[in-house]
This record gives sequence, C-alpha cells and structure tokens, in this order.
Amino acid sequence: MTQKSDRQILTFPAIRPCEGIAPETLLRALIVLCHTISNYKTKIFATNKRNARETIREIEILLIFLEEINGLILSDSMILCLSELYITLQKIQYLLEDCTHEGARVWILMKSELVMNEFRILIRSVGTALDVIPLGSIDVPVEVREVVELLTKQVWNVKIEIDPGDEQAMKDVLAILGGFENRFVPNPINLRRVLNRLGIQSWKDCSKEIKFLEEEIDGKNSKGEEREIAILSSLIGFMNYCRGMLFDVSDARNNDQSDCRLDGDVLNCLNPEDFKCPISLELMSDPVTVATGQTYDRASIQKWFRAGNLICPKTGEKLMNTELVPNSALHKLIQQFCHDNGATLVESGNRGRDITRTLVPGSSAAAKSMKMLAIFLVDKLAEGREEERNKAAYEIRLLAKSNIYNRVCLVEAGSVMPLLNLVSSSDPSSQENSISALLNLSKHAKGKTVIVESGGLIPILDVLSKGLRMEARQNAAAILFYLSSVHEYREIIGEIPEAIPALVGLIRNGSYRAKKNAVVALFGLLIFPANHHRALSMGVVPSLINLLASEREDLVNDSLAVLATLAENPEGANAILMASAIPVLVAALRSLASRTGREYCVSILMSLCINGGMEVVSILQKMSSLMTSLYSLLTDGTSRGSKKASSLIRLLHGCHNFKPSSMLTSAVQQEHIVRVQ
Repeated sequence: MTQKSDRQILTFPAIRPCEGIAPETLLRALIVLCHTISNYKTKIFATNKRNARETIREIEILLIFLEEINGLILSDSMILCLSELYITLQKIQYLLEDCTHEGARVWILMKSELVMNEFRILIRSVGTALDVIPLGSIDVPVEVREVVELLTKQVWNVKIEIDPGDEQAMKDVLAILGGFENRFVPNPINLRRVLNRLGIQSWKDCSKEIKFLEEEIDGKNSKGEEREIAILSSLIGFMNYCRGMLFDVSDARNNDQSDCRLDGDVLNCLNPEDFKCPISLELMSDPVTVATGQTYDRASIQKWFRAGNLICPKTGEKLMNTELVPNSALHKLIQQFCHDNGATLVESGNRGRDITRTLVPGSSAAAKSMKMLAIFLVDKLAEGREEERNKAAYEIRLLAKSNIYNRVCLVEAGSVMPLLNLVSSSDPSSQENSISALLNLSKHAKGKTVIVESGGLIPILDVLSKGLRMEARQNAAAILFYLSSVHEYREIIGEIPEAIPALVGLIRNGSYRAKKNAVVALFGLLIFPANHHRALSMGVVPSLINLLASEREDLVNDSLAVLATLAENPEGANAILMASAIPVLVAALRSLASRTGREYCVSILMSLCINGGMEVVSILQKMSSLMTSLYSLLTDGTSRGSKKASSLIRLLHGCHNFKPSSMLTSAVQQEHIVRVQ
C-alpha cells in the first residue's frame, strides 16, 4: 500500500486499505508503520515534545500486540478494526513528520493549538479502535490481552496539552510582531530566547525557515487563504529580521558545503573541464549518467532525448535505454569546486517564483520589520567593518531578489550609494554581493533612477570591464539591461565610451550567462538608433554570428534578435553581409526548433534583401533549402511569422519587379521581446 508523499504540511491524506485485503498484508503494513513511528523518538522535536513522546510510547505498546497476532486467523470484524487503525497510524506518522520538519519550526510553533488537537484526536482514535477489537475471536495469551486493556486505558487518560515553554514562545513571537507594527525595535535577548527554544542557531537555519514560509505562502496564495498569508508574511518578516540582526552570513557559506568538503590536494588534481556538460559546455548542476557511462547535465540530456535522439551524444553509441542515474559523487565535487572558486551553481529546472504578489507587504508587521531591517543594513553598509559591509550587501542581495516591497524599502533607506561604494572593493565576495544587490534593486523603477542619479554608471561599467569574478561582470551587464528600459538612459549609457565595448568584449569572452546578459543589454541599448553605429564599429556582428552555433536556444534567439535590429538599417545589413552570415542564417532557419528564432531569421533575411538589393535576392534564390524552410514556417509559425515568410517568398519569386527603395521597411519591423533570467 503506497502512501501519498506530496502533501501540504499539517494535512493528513491517509489511504484506506482496499476491500478484500489479505489479513497478513494488512498486519505487515501496520507493523511497518508502528516501527516507522517508533523511530521518531530519535528525532528532534523543537516543539510539542511531550505530546509526541506520549504518542510514540503508546504506539510502541501497540506494536507488541500486533506482532503477537501476526500469523493468526483474523475475523472480518478484526480486519475492520485494524483497517481503522491503519488510517490513524498514517495520520500519526504525517503529524510526527511535520513536527520534525526542518525549516517549519516557527510555523509549527504558531500552530501549536492545532497540533495539540490533532495529537488528541489521533490518540483517541487509537483508543476507539482498541475498544471495539474483538479479542475473544482470536487466540492470544492472557498477558497480550492485558497489554491491550492497559493501552486502551492509557490512550484515554493520557494528558495532551500545549507545552508551557511553547506557549510562552508563541506569546513572545506575537509580542515581537506587535512591536513591529508599532515601530518598536525588539530586544535581541527576546529574539534569541525564541530562536533558542526552536533550536534555530545559525544564519542557515533562519534561511530554511524563510524558504519554507515562502513556499507555504505560494500554496496558500493559490487557494486565497488571506488570513494564513498574513500570518506567514509576518513570520517571514520576523525571520528576516532575526537573520539580518543576529547571525553572521559566513556560517551559511561554510555549512552549505559541509557534506561535500574534500581534501584540497585531491580537488586541485581535478580538471574543472570535467565538470562541464558535453552538450551545454556549462557546469553541470544535476549530473546524470546514461547507459554508456557518459555523464551529462540532466536538463541537457533530457532535451536531447525529447528531440528524438537515442544515441549517446559523446560516443555516438546507440543507447539501450534512456535511464538517467544521478552521479552523486560528481555532484559533490562540482559543489565543492563552486564553493572554493566563488562560482554560482544554478540548479537545473529552477523556476523563478511569481513575485508580483510581493508588490505590497503581506501584513503590517512584515512591512514595519522590513523597514527597520533596511535601516539597520544600510547603517552597516555605510559604517561597518569590511566583513560587516559584505554581510549587509549579501542580506540586501537576498532580500531584494524575490520581493518587490523589500526593494522599495531598501532603496528608500538609502542602500544604493553605499552599495556603489562597495563595488570597488578588492575583495571578490564584497564586489559580487554589492553588484548583485544593485542588480536586484535596478529591477525597480525607483532603484533605476537612484542608481543613475547617484553616478552609478561609471562604477558599474568598471565592474563590467574588470570585475574580479565573471559573475560580477555578468550581473553588471544585467544592470545595464534593466537601466536601458528607461528611454533617456539608453542614450546616456551609449555615450559613455567604455559601455558598448565592454558588452561586446563579454559577448566574445564571457561565460554562457555573461554572454546572454551582455546580448540582452546590448539589445536594450540598440533601441536608441545612435547606438547602432557604436556597436557596429566595435565589430559586434561577427561575435553575434558566432553565438548562433551555441547549444543554448535562448542565447541563439537573443543573438538573432539583436541581428534583426541591426539589419534594419543599411550599415547593419552591410556588416552582416560582410560577415558572410547568409549561409549561417539559412542553416539556422532550417535547424532551429524555436519558432521565435526562425522568425528572427526571416526578418533578418528580408532586411538584407531590402538593404542589399538584387545581389542578396539572387544569392537567396540559389539556396535550395530556403524555400522548404519558409513554407514550413507558413504552416507552423505564428501569424506574424507566417506573414514574414509569405512576404519573403513573394519577394524571391517576383524578384524582377523588386525595387528596394519602394519596399516599406516597416514590413519587417517587429517588437523584440528578450527576457533576462
């Protein structure tokens, strides 16, 4: 019998045994459940200790009875009673699992009354089932009957109540939240008393609590449970405040890698190139091994399989199956490498959360606590020691990453200027944290304004060109992308001599993410026409053409979007033609799976015809595969893509009437949408 594993906390989706289940199967399942519950006595209960301990003790006694009757012939009425016990034991296991859930401690504390009631109901349910068990229908020793009778009395007499220490901790949390609402700064002693009660002893522990609470809000938000969302939001504010005020961020960096730390000499003997996926050429975030023994990143090899390929990409051997076996040892090595070299490992399949709901705070306590924390962090940025400034920048980076309201508070508290001062630090970690914090603040309209008006462009461009780590450089490029969404800033950035050359340099020599951020930043700047000549004079076209060979579809699409923009004017079209790009574009049109990418290819080819005249048209007419690709786009492209393909087909078929000057360039203009991840 399989239990449901994916469930919301403090819900108990027990499964009823099927009708006609064999008695021996049911008994085995009950015995396994009892053993599982008994094993919880070795686990840590931050709250509800006494209730959990009493429940486990009663189940251990029940286990004695079940093992005694295992193998006996059972009546139908006995099976019915045992079926009810099976349902109850499942729920008890779920409840104990929730009470020991790492990261849910503060939430379970605030739900202590509900948890207490659940313990009471479930232990009474055990008593009810035992009350009606027909002991006379089975042949068991007298001492076993006495065990059942004793257990029945105990479950009805056991005292289930909220632990006084838990009750006091709840009152303390509520008092602190009330203090936030009244702009009262909590005493750190009170904060630590609550955290000590819950066993929350590090920055990492706080982060686990925050992550859990955010996930709970996502679930509640989909169900419209506004009251629960407000409580959860307040608790996030409480935990954010505790994390920022009480703990040093360094403990998280050390502990995150504690399970995969290796001897330094061993790690130094390894070749980092072995950590890259042979398909994507990026560090593997989830390495898996296929039947041939070769290892790939899970996302890349799954995409390979979805495309209908059933051979090993590296060896060319036919795969007997597509089973993927996690390569845990390599995963740990990669994690350690990233930790020691300051790299960031982006997990495969990671999806950004919808943060539009964070435009307003979830509760008054959450709002006021964030404002207090923002002031504290800005003070540390401005006046603290180097280590304190780095820690404050890291906190701001995290707080602004996934919460819009937090961004407002941090900008209004004056965080931008001290962050800009910190980006010139000679410490790679401080520079990376400060530039990443500025990136997250630049996503807000007010943040953009303050960054530019505070003279932030020059230090950001300095990091873009000479950042101490690649991640710092790629995040500087992303800041330019967000700033370029403001019309007047496109001109200001473009006029700075170092800006576009630095982006082009990153396109040529950066990592995948650095290239992507640089491409989309350049696209934003090219919306201002005067920046076209600046980009072309830096030789951006050959670099973009080279990116079309990338395995990363999003990078190819973004590169095509920039080329389509450049191709709309004669200078850009000429640069593309001089780079001998026509065969590459036609090949991309034929091979790309993305409709967006293929539509960009058609737009570029149309612009080349318009700006290049009969010579370009004649070249395209001689390329036999082009028409097939265009007709394919007619049938499976978007409405806009089909129109573009149709226009290019008509142009190529009726070239004797073609007059470039009479063609309206608006026929190929389009709205490019590029998303930064």
